[in-house]
Amino acid sequence: MDDIKSIRSAVGSRKIVLNAAGGVIVRDGKILFQRRSDNGKWGLVGGILEMNETYREGALREMTEETGLEVKLDGFLGIYHNHNMIWPNGDRAHVISAYYIASIVSGEPRTDEESLELCFFGEDELPELFAEDHRAAVKAYFDGVCLPIPNENCARMTE
Repeated sequence: MDDIKSIRSAVGSRKIVLNAAGGVIVRDGKILFQRRSDNGKWGLVGGILEMNETYREGALREMTEETGLEVKLDGFLGIYHNHNMIWPNGDRAHVISAYYIASIVSGEPRTDEESLELCFFGEDELPELFAEDHRAAVKAYFDGVCLPIPNENCARMTE
């Protein structure tokens, strides 16, 4: 997040484009949601990509960091947009997110500093989700979308 702090020091809270990744972590037909510590609202597990990170790498990192779970990616839901993300501090962004379908390999969910609570919800008991990209990805999952995981250009260019 040092890169975001650096950008914000230059542009303030002005709207910028950010890339994010996350997952629909599924167990027994239910999705794991997190109640976020920054706004107290429910959403999917995921977050902003770090410098030189692919969507796939970012999704796996975020899901492990925020839940303590080891997960594997089973499919791709697509690319979704949150056109008007506003953080509690007033920072604004158009967030472009890649969402994957993931299953648990090992571990039990546990919260970190970014989560107040983690809970599995079925389709008929979904919490109110704070972001349009999260709502769209969850709808796609329950509509049966499961695309092949796309290849990403993983080659690292040196500066």
